[in-house]
Amino acid sequence: MQMPQGNPLLLSCTLQELLARDTVQVELIPGKKGLFLKHVEYEVSSQRFKSSVYRRYNDFVVFHEMLLQKFPYRMVPALPPKRVLGADREFIEARRRALRRFINLVARHPPFSEDVALRLFLSFSGPDVQNKLKESAQCVGDEFMNCKLAPRAKDFLPADIQTQFAVSRELIRNIYNSFHKLRDRAERIASRAIDNAADLLIFGKELSALGSDTTPLPSWASLNSSTWGSLKQALKGLSVEFALLADKAAQQGKQEENDVVEKLNLFLDLLQSYKDLCERHEKGVLHKHQRALHKYSLMKRQMLSAAVQSREPESVEQLESRIVEQENAIQTMELRSYFSLYCLHQETQLVHAYLPLTSHILGAFVNSQIQGHKEVGLPAPAWALPGSLALAGLVNCQGRVTSWGAQDLETSPGHSCCLTRTLNSSGRVVPLTHGVGGRCSVRP
Repeated sequence: MQMPQGNPLLLSCTLQELLARDTVQVELIPGKKGLFLKHVEYEVSSQRFKSSVYRRYNDFVVFHEMLLQKFPYRMVPALPPKRVLGADREFIEARRRALRRFINLVARHPPFSEDVALRLFLSFSGPDVQNKLKESAQCVGDEFMNCKLAPRAKDFLPADIQTQFAVSRELIRNIYNSFHKLRDRAERIASRAIDNAADLLIFGKELSALGSDTTPLPSWASLNSSTWGSLKQALKGLSVEFALLADKAAQQGKQEENDVVEKLNLFLDLLQSYKDLCERHEKGVLHKHQRALHKYSLMKRQMLSAAVQSREPESVEQLESRIVEQENAIQTMELRSYFSLYCLHQETQLVHAYLPLTSHILGAFVNSQIQGHKEVGLPAPAWALPGSLALAGLVNCQGRVTSWGAQDLETSPGHSCCLTRTLNSSGRVVPLTHGVGGRCSVRP
């Protein structure tokens, strides 16, 4: 990320530049490790560092704690919850996806990406990465203590920074609420596609079972043996079409899970980390500053009271020393408060740099829906057309039950039949023509 000359507060970065910083894969290693307490391991691979390391969930926890300790005024994404007992396959997969989103957001965050903790987490292959991370953070201090611009952060802030902060916080809160609802709906749509695929597959299997039935016909039904034979042939052909439909529906559901739902979750994780940062700013820095001012006020009152009551010089000197210490603490808290606003301003810009991601996500969703409908509808097989039950010679285009044989399928005068193909008495698919007066005729 490049900072323009003049004002280091302003950031210049694009979504493409952020995404190009790194792509990290988090894959589940089959089987659980541990002699007594079983745990899951992940293979974490970084394109930037060209590394592949093994990490446990607890390694992510320590890394997350180090980030909060070193960067309290930045957006640190939350970790997924840890379930000690009864972690089923669905929970483990959801947690793997969440860990992948977490590490990618961290790896692409400008200050985080240059920190030694990230490099250690993604490339250190030693036996105890947790201790290595803790050692790297000892006697280092947080970003405020290591940033040369921190004492002058106030000079770069706009005069109406508090108003801008309030407006930005409300805007991002509204964006989060709306995209949270969109994510829920997209998740349901993708889930329905996968459920639909399972139903279509079962439907096709049942049709195939009927078409492959070898049960002999009873003697009283032998006159209509051609009807049952033609129907079985048609049902067996239909089962193949339903299998293709099931495959297309499953592909669409999986594609929308990966390209739409998962990326919406990434965007929501980013927005949630911004909301958490705003809360830390208000409940952390501002609250501590107010407490320091209150403590300073109490000390001043005590000093005035001591001067009036003419206490011993030593006690007055001690009180004066404490007041000086408190004044220094207040000054430090003021500087931290301004630095927190400085970081918040930059993090707000970072959120806006990610906003174009939403257009890519929604575009992928629209394309998936269009492609899914095209694959189902073009070319439309005869059984998918209205009146398709006539394929087996059972129902005409008006829905009236007919018998299969030499008779034509009938329609009312002036009515156009909705079928283009059907089966003749030999069980072959043939074109369907319309006779005079709207009568449908099967050409042999």
